Amino acid sequence: MSAFPTSFHLGPLTFHVYGFGLAIAAYVAYLYSRRRLTRAGFDLARYGQFTGALVVSALIGARAAHVATNWGYYAGHPARWLAIWQGGLSSFGGIGFALPVGLYLQRRWWPGSSLARFCDALLPALVAGWSLGRFLGPQFMVQGGGHLTHQWFGMHYVGQVGKRVPVPIIQGLEDGLLWVVLIRLERRVVGRIVGVTSAVAMTVWGLVRALDERLLLGQQSHSGSLGVQGAALLLALAGIVLGVRQVRRYRRDARSLDDRLEARREVP
Repeated sequence: MSAFPTSFHLGPLTFHVYGFGLAIAAYVAYLYSRRRLTRAGFDLARYGQFTGALVVSALIGARAAHVATNWGYYAGHPARWLAIWQGGLSSFGGIGFALPVGLYLQRRWWPGSSLARFCDALLPALVAGWSLGRFLGPQFMVQGGGHLTHQWFGMHYVGQVGKRVPVPIIQGLEDGLLWVVLIRLERRVVGRIVGVTSAVAMTVWGLVRALDERLLLGQQSHSGSLGVQGAALLLALAGIVLGVRQVRRYRRDARSLDDRLEARREVP
């Protein structure tokens, strides 16, 4: 298969498919998250501002982390720092910068609301958007493939020699499957336990992302790749801790309720 085009022209304007695809995915995630948060009972008067702040902070963090971990390429070339249309966004750089911004704004604009309930409503929409973004974004960027392969599923990517493992497509399928799992869990198993949907999303996404980085991208010795693996495992560990905590809290509250009901029955 020949390399995918990375840009197209409309008159004098040049559009980079990578950024255009990410914009579509972000908008879909925005609409879907609004629907889920509305259903969960949140007032969305400030949600447009919330989303804008998250997108900007995520882009800044993702680009800054990528540049920092690939400094040998970017040193002495400031113009390259902003050339995101050529690819180069670190997932965990974006998460690391957007997370504190999101936490601050959630507490400021939805004071008194449950952070766990907010995240349970938001994260499945983010996973769905991430899945679509992998298909529409990195699949069309410069050097978007994984390590060399001679298998039938290999693809050619601009800026890379030979057939490559189609990592964006694989990750898009992984994230799509995770979204299906989260929705089924939410509806049938753990929807009544606040925070567990978020915990499962964090744990599974972190573990799968670490495995993808190690097995598919073939950059085990690269400092940036090792950083991604470490951050992914930390995210998975945080998800496990959150899940255990929320299940214990649910059981404790259930026992407390049972004790109160039993006490009422014993009152003559």
